Amino acid sequence: MEMNSIQIIGAGIFGIALLHTFTAKYFEVLGHRYPKHAGLFHLLGEVEVVFGLWAFVLIVAMAFMVSGQEALDYVESRHYTEPLFVFVVMVVAASRPVLEAAGSMLTALARLVPVRTPVAMAWLGLAVVPVMGSLITEPAAMTLAALMLAPQIFRQGIPERLKYAALGVLFVNVSIGGTLTSYAAPPVLMVASAWQWDTAFMASTFGWRACIAVLINATAITFLLRSHLSEPDAVSNKGKAVAVPLAVSLIHLAFLAGIVGFAHHPVVFLGLFLFFLGYTQAYERYQSPLILKQGLLVGFFLAGLVVLGGMQQWWLQPIVSALEPTALFFGALGLTAITDNAALTYLGSLISGMTDEAKYMLVAGAVAGGGLTVIANAPNPAGVALLKRGFDDESIGALGLLFGALPPTAVAAALFLL
Repeated sequence: MEMNSIQIIGAGIFGIALLHTFTAKYFEVLGHRYPKHAGLFHLLGEVEVVFGLWAFVLIVAMAFMVSGQEALDYVESRHYTEPLFVFVVMVVAASRPVLEAAGSMLTALARLVPVRTPVAMAWLGLAVVPVMGSLITEPAAMTLAALMLAPQIFRQGIPERLKYAALGVLFVNVSIGGTLTSYAAPPVLMVASAWQWDTAFMASTFGWRACIAVLINATAITFLLRSHLSEPDAVSNKGKAVAVPLAVSLIHLAFLAGIVGFAHHPVVFLGLFLFFLGYTQAYERYQSPLILKQGLLVGFFLAGLVVLGGMQQWWLQPIVSALEPTALFFGALGLTAITDNAALTYLGSLISGMTDEAKYMLVAGAVAGGGLTVIANAPNPAGVALLKRGFDDESIGALGLLFGALPPTAVAAALFLL
């Protein structure tokens, strides 16, 4: 493909954005060191801001180099359904009635397991909730798991290395846990229609391997954390909170089901979301503050990734099309770390004449590597936004995440290569 100056600049800005994500924690450190400019450093240290910020730089560069109209045409040609959906499903899944309903279900299951309840709850949050992502979508599973695990694992008092190890397990398990169906994992969704992969095919080809990997990963990290897990402190205002009626919980779950069911139709799920906001205001006494800020930041991050990622096809697609199946698996696993795995599989769906083995290897590598970085999988920014306050400097380091995700990634890769 002929490379023009805009494509080269787009690749350069994308590279700078990647570097920015790896240094975001350092900006947080600078914010504490130089209080006079803490606001600017904290802004630059927000991982969720990175790709949106550099997407604006790309748009301005296009406007100066080509024309303002062409820059606008490019931005408007991108598809923003996924960022919008992740924002909406994060807010709804994190609402108090949904969280309490999911928490009650997991607590009941934990009591059936012959281990201490805190250990059982941690294991369920790292194993069962990610697999639930195959039904409720990966972003919703990430939101539920992150909020349930935050007071247990991602808090002060837990060794930092174990928190990063648990974060890596959570991200990898969510990435592979959505492969039991054909609609829940973004990288699978990108190819399911083009390659006629239905839910039965996904469950029989990817799903059982993913479940085994999820169980191994969750069990290993829970074993390492066992001595640090204890009953969470009682929340002082918990007794004062008004109990959520069953009808309210069911209505919230119905909103969540409707939004998931119309995940690919933004006009519908945004309408449902506006109705949901009105409902939460009408029954405010049963609610906790909605995570609108965190959801918007994650949506901004993913929208920036959509804009920047659209300029990377010229160098990514030739790499994907040139690799043999086994090399394609490892190539997809590595490339996923520096670009969204859904974008990678989408490029693969455009290649004609791919063998069934190559198709499997591409998707398997993309989902196996979905926990290596913040940008590797669409739900990861949601996990970062909800869990970063439990880490030192209230920031998640890219290298810490990478090293924490390597062991569970190796387990997932081994299962997919069987």
